[in-house]
Amino acid sequence: MATHLSKEKKPAEGRKHQNMQNDTKVSQGQWGRAWEVDCFSLASILFLLMFAPLIVYYFIMSCAQYQCSLTDPLLDLLTGNKHLSDIWKSTPTLTYRAAVIYSLWVTFQVVLYLFIPDFCHKFLPGYVGGVQEGAITPAGVVNKYEINGLQAWIITHVLWFANASCFHFFSPTIIFDNWIPLLWCANILGYAVSTFAMIKGYFFPTNAKDCKFTGNFFYDYMMGIEFNPRIGKWFDFKLFFNGRPGIVAWTLINLSFAAKQQELYGQVTNSMILVNVLQGIYVLDFFWNEAWYLKTIDICHDHFGWYLGWGDCVWLPYLYTLQGLYLVYHPVQLCTAHAIGVLMLGLLGYYIFRMTNHQKDLFRRTSGNCRIWGKKPQYIECSYTSVDGTKYHSKLMTSGFWGWARHFNYTGDLMGSLAYCLACGFEHLLPYFYIIYMTILLTHRCLRDEHRCGSKYGKDWKRYTAAVPYRLLPGVF
Repeated sequence: MATHLSKEKKPAEGRKHQNMQNDTKVSQGQWGRAWEVDCFSLASILFLLMFAPLIVYYFIMSCAQYQCSLTDPLLDLLTGNKHLSDIWKSTPTLTYRAAVIYSLWVTFQVVLYLFIPDFCHKFLPGYVGGVQEGAITPAGVVNKYEINGLQAWIITHVLWFANASCFHFFSPTIIFDNWIPLLWCANILGYAVSTFAMIKGYFFPTNAKDCKFTGNFFYDYMMGIEFNPRIGKWFDFKLFFNGRPGIVAWTLINLSFAAKQQELYGQVTNSMILVNVLQGIYVLDFFWNEAWYLKTIDICHDHFGWYLGWGDCVWLPYLYTLQGLYLVYHPVQLCTAHAIGVLMLGLLGYYIFRMTNHQKDLFRRTSGNCRIWGKKPQYIECSYTSVDGTKYHSKLMTSGFWGWARHFNYTGDLMGSLAYCLACGFEHLLPYFYIIYMTILLTHRCLRDEHRCGSKYGKDWKRYTAAVPYRLLPGVF
């Protein structure tokens, strides 16, 4: 789903612009999602709308009722041992307690997002927070954002640990204990915000020039109409729902799973610690680089619809945390060599992911006047035009990791994703869903991103792909 947390950036580029002296305008089709819908796209959209919620339910139900086996539920149904109604009756329903917990959680994150300006950038060297500008939109608008996600994460987790160690207002297992009832709450919010965003796009968009209508209800509902829907000056739907509440919750969910493992078995296994540490590093990296996230595809190209709204509320917190959930039901204690191997793979993947993006950001900030691996970076000059007729000039870097492959940051991302899964051992397929999904997602994003860049940069993009021929794996793909 969206959100990945593998937030994608466009190929390394620096940028300046000049006003065009003629009235020519380029089609907005090179930006964002499509204007027209082909049959394959429509079929894919309908499939996801119908089956993505069922996939999430199936995985969570498999853990709750079948000890995380993905085949036993199907075998029970096929052999007649159980009916769908039996499985549904055994599934916890929405509860008042879960509704209160989830409402307070979302409200708390809204308060942290809207009403507490960032102060972390004032004392954390190297951290970029506070008011920042995003990338230019297709209509030529540059939005401003209050970057305070790291602050929200810190405040939330300080309060979590304070409660667990001192106040004891609630059990640290509260998330696990209400996991399925909270799923219904997350679905309600996901569908509600997606529906509201669609209605808003039709009747009171933030910027009408940044809206896209295909005339197909299902496509517009899923992929979104508005580019940057907002309420008021600062509540940006994309930034809030991509980062909060789902990603802030990610580490809390894992901590709750670890607490449940401690409660059930009297110890927290090294595999659970590895999952918490490696995914915690990734989440902290996201918030440390939240200003960088403003330049990613999610913000720069995707419109806000069900794909992002429901995906960030449901798909991300429920399927990205499957490793921790699995380890509650199957506490795996890894041998030393296995644990060290998982840790090294995860750290190496993170290093590649971070350094690849660091090289791009350094190149972007300095417009190429920097050193990559001790040398002045090589690049290809290119240009593109926005819908308002303004011409922009960019530089696509072909040095460093970006000379190895056009999306080498994804390669590091996939290495980290594999590490999470390997921490769970080899007894069940369920914890490996994440690496399977991420491989499909990032491969698709490679192709989608390159299609957009091909439309955006034209012949300049062909020059770039000739200079850097591989997408993910140098010499392979």
